[in-house]
Amino acid sequence: MRFSSILTALLVAVALYFVIMERDALKALANGAPGGDAAATPAQATAEDAPVTVVALRSEARTVQRMLSLSGATEAARKVEVRSETTGLIVSEPIRKGSRIETGQVLCQLDPGTREASLAEARARLREAEVNFNAATRLAERGFSSETDAVSKQAALESAQAMVDQAEKEIERLTITAPFDGLLETDTAELGSLLQPGSACATLISLDPIRLVAFVPEQDIERLSPGSEAGARLISGQELRGEVSFISRSADPLTRTFRIEVEVPNPDRAIRDGVSAEILIALDGEKGHLLPQSALTLDDDGRLGVRVNRDGTARFVPVTLIRDEREGVWVQGLPDTAEVIVTGQDFIRDGSPIRVTYREEAL
Repeated sequence: MRFSSILTALLVAVALYFVIMERDALKALANGAPGGDAAATPAQATAEDAPVTVVALRSEARTVQRMLSLSGATEAARKVEVRSETTGLIVSEPIRKGSRIETGQVLCQLDPGTREASLAEARARLREAEVNFNAATRLAERGFSSETDAVSKQAALESAQAMVDQAEKEIERLTITAPFDGLLETDTAELGSLLQPGSACATLISLDPIRLVAFVPEQDIERLSPGSEAGARLISGQELRGEVSFISRSADPLTRTFRIEVEVPNPDRAIRDGVSAEILIALDGEKGHLLPQSALTLDDDGRLGVRVNRDGTARFVPVTLIRDEREGVWVQGLPDTAEVIVTGQDFIRDGSPIRVTYREEAL
């Protein structure tokens, strides 16, 4: 009894081994085939040779406008601190910041002090010098005076005239005016404050036109030229259009980037100075294909590309992205006419036979 139980257990173990570990061989034997591999190979070959149904898009190359995207900010076309050229107390009421200023408008008026008296004295000395010069000239013409005396009187006359001009200029400096139309960024100097030469009266900015300023990497700078069309979107969502007005010839020594400026009209002065902006600059056009983004795939080497139909066979073609849009992506690297697989490209390999149906609508 004991020997028969051991034998039964061994037979059960062997049976379980073949059922679990050699299932394919048992199936082959049951079908009358000599081995599992010989029976599977023709079926696998037939499955691999069967064409895979895919959907393709007939695409024609078109000219696409390339864009250079930059991060920048707005900048006032003019910004200056209007400063005093002389010393004096402010006698004018201050103008509050934010006020619109016109060219020549008085910003700060200084107390003349004794300057008017100095001007009157200079004018009196000028009249005296004119009389002395005229008398010396007549005497020299009649021979009653030397030529040296006449020259001395002429020098005194010119010196007196210079003193008058200097006194008049000093009085002109008492009135500080706006050099251009703009907006006050600060209050003008307060009534009663003392200004010295170089002291600030006010800060004036001009916002029409306004500049968009960005910095371009050195590898892209040769693609730009003055007059290129440009657009921008401010952080507020406002969209602007203008032209490239300046491209720097000297790179920043730290970042190796070049400053560019785009000039944008701002007649209502609604665009502020220092607002962040995304700037797009139009580059020269080139040919490309507009494809669905889902058509892009990767090959075994990780290259980005698409699969195309060539005489019923799938072929991988590497492409380069130009830019993306809401409708799809623009790519280059394809011939002028291509049948791009847009559905099923991820289930086939390079060289696989395919059965193609075409999508009628183009992007």
